[in-house]
Amino acid sequence: MALRRIRADLHIHTCLSPCAGLDMSPRAVVLEAARKGLELIGVCDHNSAENVLAAKKAGREHGVTVLGGMEVASSEEAHILVFFDRDDDLLRFQETVYRHLDGVNDEKAFGQQVIADEQDGVTGFCSRLLIGATSLTVEQIVAAARASAGESLVIAAHVDREVYSIIGQLGFIPEELDLDAVETTRRIDRGEANRRFPDCRRYPVITGSDAHQPEDIGSSVLCFTMQDGTVGEIKKALAGTDGRAVDC
Repeated sequence: MALRRIRADLHIHTCLSPCAGLDMSPRAVVLEAARKGLELIGVCDHNSAENVLAAKKAGREHGVTVLGGMEVASSEEAHILVFFDRDDDLLRFQETVYRHLDGVNDEKAFGQQVIADEQDGVTGFCSRLLIGATSLTVEQIVAAARASAGESLVIAAHVDREVYSIIGQLGFIPEELDLDAVETTRRIDRGEANRRFPDCRRYPVITGSDAHQPEDIGSSVLCFTMQDGTVGEIKKALAGTDGRAVDC
């Protein structure tokens, strides 16, 4: 298979995340991504993957590859993006996260956590406190991801933020932490990230939209050179091996 350019946004929430808009159904996310010329998106709600399968179905219908994952909040309240090719790996990882996630959602305080199908039908509401932190450390989250049968992609989210980032919460990135990349917001570029946060120099630096509203989808675009939108190809592109590459 030949290498090609693939436009991607790897950090998008759906209406399952209580802080996202109710208009962010899996189908709506895919349609907006397609409208903006994105071929690959990462769906990563807070501490849950219950809208991923619907997003993948919608993606197949509209020509958008959906990488399934979640944004896990560690016990230190650092946010880590974790993705898998295989649905069974993702669902097993979700079970691990759920075992370490306490609390019941208060819709009046935090918002609804809507589970939807690929046609915008509401199929349920998640009662877990998805906005909360798990009891898993950053190291345990990475280890759980790497324990999957298939390949996993692990990215430290929005490392330039003062809160909910690994640097903001810990003050550093642990020396041996097995990350595939670190993500910044669109407010800074790779050079500034490396200057401000020397630990970032150990990893590829990418950006993500962290979209919670339709208009934010694609506000940060990655341009990959690779064969397809699988985890293995993304990891090669991040590492710059076998002719693969990524531009922010």
